[in-house]
Amino acid sequence: MASVSVDAKRFAASSLRFSVVLLAPPREEIIVGAQLNVSDYIIQRLAKEGITDCFGVAGDYVFRMCDAVVRSKSVKWIGCSNELDAAYAADGYARVRGCSLLMTTYAVGELSALNGVMGAKAERSCVFHIVGMQTMRHQRVHKITHHTLGDGVFQNFANISAQAACVSAVITPDNCVSEMERIIASARAESQPAYILVASDYAIAPVNPVAAAIWPKPASGPDLAGAIAALTERIERANSLAVLPASTVGRFQLQKTLQALIEKLGCPFATMTMDKGILHESHAQFAGMYSGAASSPEVLRAVEGADLVIDAGEVCFHDINTSAYSRKISPDKFVTIGIDYVRVGDRVFNPVQMGDVFDALTTAVRKNFGYRAPAKPAFEKRGGDANDPITAAALYPRYQEFLRPNDHIIIESGTSTSGIAPLTLPDGAEIHCQTLWGSIGWATGATLGIALADRSRRTVLFTGDGSHQLTALDVGTMGRNKLKPVIFVLNNQGYAIERALECSPDWEYNDLAQWNYHALPAALGCEDWFTTKVATLGELDRALERASKGDTACYIEVVGGRTDYPAGLALANKRLDAMYANG
Repeated sequence: MASVSVDAKRFAASSLRFSVVLLAPPREEIIVGAQLNVSDYIIQRLAKEGITDCFGVAGDYVFRMCDAVVRSKSVKWIGCSNELDAAYAADGYARVRGCSLLMTTYAVGELSALNGVMGAKAERSCVFHIVGMQTMRHQRVHKITHHTLGDGVFQNFANISAQAACVSAVITPDNCVSEMERIIASARAESQPAYILVASDYAIAPVNPVAAAIWPKPASGPDLAGAIAALTERIERANSLAVLPASTVGRFQLQKTLQALIEKLGCPFATMTMDKGILHESHAQFAGMYSGAASSPEVLRAVEGADLVIDAGEVCFHDINTSAYSRKISPDKFVTIGIDYVRVGDRVFNPVQMGDVFDALTTAVRKNFGYRAPAKPAFEKRGGDANDPITAAALYPRYQEFLRPNDHIIIESGTSTSGIAPLTLPDGAEIHCQTLWGSIGWATGATLGIALADRSRRTVLFTGDGSHQLTALDVGTMGRNKLKPVIFVLNNQGYAIERALECSPDWEYNDLAQWNYHALPAALGCEDWFTTKVATLGELDRALERASKGDTACYIEVVGGRTDYPAGLALANKRLDAMYANG
């Protein structure tokens, strides 16, 4: 990797470019007329991408960028308790709006946010991460300042933060207009974060009103025809076919395009935990959830028993998605339609864009497999008596009844994922989870971002006590911004997911300080929230009924058993050797 120059102009023009996106040459030019300073231009340009909120923590080196947000009529400042929470919120917001804005100060701020931004890269959320740094005047003379290593060297951390992005740049008055177009086009094309460094003195300098290139979207090349021919030939030869849609279909807003292809094929589709809810689960061709050995017999027949399986969007067969690597899909019957390529056997076709492949294949295929999913079993009825303690077997059927169409449902990595993922989603409801990166505490921060991104729909969070302790301060930020989420915190006295992934559940490092969780909203300044702690099924039923009214934010602490695992987590507990290659 190239070394980082102190000189911002040379830095911006150097080989330290992290974009892997191949874009065609600029097609048109725009002339920036009105004289804006760099910070105002950046905020106004990002506002055109549909961003109306900026998450961050103010710091002296980013003050000038913060000022621009406050001046903006289009973007509102959302101050967060720490940078990691802000990054989680930006990730959640981007999953709904398509992109988001995160702002931190040099070194201490950007590095605190790094875990959250890296998770956004792993799970393809387009977060524009702006970092304010010392003035270029100080950088040129190697002035020793705070938030540094004391060596007079600046941009020490640029290479680190840039690893969490697909594209990066140091913005100057001269390159501001052109670099912002490149950054936005590249980050949008990959649906991954961008890293933007702005020196404090450059932030308030006038933008050089140069011609700016309009960067086109990535386009398919001549290989598209060959890809469609190869896919069509494999489909026509198959006696049975299944499609596995990936979360990237949602990131690039191609759900309707993929659904049209699946309906033309008349084949079953199944989703994995990371991809749940990409297409409506009430669809007549939805076979169910696929998770290797944890799948139902019908789903196993539809997916693992198919002659051909189409990976639509690059599904990720990681340990959580596959119930500890228990999938059994032969590679020779597996084809991939990736974001910008197609693989059929040993042949790779590129560049071909996923949406173009879906459209062309829908037109080309003639075969219809005539699949209709068997009638789904009726929802498991809630069981137990009012005075019974809350168990996993009784809890999740009640959550099933509580969910309603168009909900935004956020589930934390761990027990919540294992319990909620198997439930059937009402039409229009969307699941948001982070099963690949799996940073505990993500869900509470993401709930802040998702609730802000779409106030028109109910936002429901399912999290656990261990995860919640990392990011509970976000509850105060939700209250401050008059949001009305419904929050369920499962209190099972520690890190239940960690206990399940151990041979023994009794190691003391999986224990936690016992908080009065239901008292947190009031302590954090939330007004008029419904809060309660429930330990019996009767108390739980009354709380669910109250929360379903939707007239206020709700925070429900649910007391569960210390080692009472949902079925999927219990299965993982039995497959630890396979999951961790213990031998």
